[in-house]
Amino acid sequence: MMPQLVVPDTRFHASFLESNREWAGATQDGAGLHDDDDILSEAGFATYVAELIASEHTPRRPGLVCDTYRWIVDGDEYLGAISFRHELTEYLENFGGHIGYGIRPSARQRGLASWALAQTLDLARERGYPRVLVTCVDDNVASIRTIEKNGGVLEDKRDTGERLMRRYWIELSVPGRTSPVS
Repeated sequence: MMPQLVVPDTRFHASFLESNREWAGATQDGAGLHDDDDILSEAGFATYVAELIASEHTPRRPGLVCDTYRWIVDGDEYLGAISFRHELTEYLENFGGHIGYGIRPSARQRGLASWALAQTLDLARERGYPRVLVTCVDDNVASIRTIEKNGGVLEDKRDTGERLMRRYWIELSVPGRTSPVS
């Protein structure tokens, strides 16, 4: 099978839980997961999925922005997530960016993040964004490569107080012109 970006769906519950165990308490970037989300029960997971889908038009929580979530899957296996934030708050402008993504540990080093980022840049392009901001932790070599492979140009590094974040802008072409992503 080939990986796909899909709208979050409850059919991936078991695989999502396997992935969550692999993360072992680390933040699953791009998944929109909060500490108080009940992902263990079927009803709780269904609520979480419904909120992710609805967040395209209504922010999930106060202080958040509208966000398009897509899951990276292969068949029935959940491999990771990517999110496209429709606007930048002050925090996102400084540290989070428009796009966040995370690949489950067992699915890394397969090019999935680069592929998913390229697909999400197409979504941003279709929606008329002239450029997007993508950030990563300063020592995350894999994410640095992913962003730079997709045309990211380092603007600067900013200190969150806990870690140093790299801020990259990716220029998007106008529809009908050649894309900067190959």
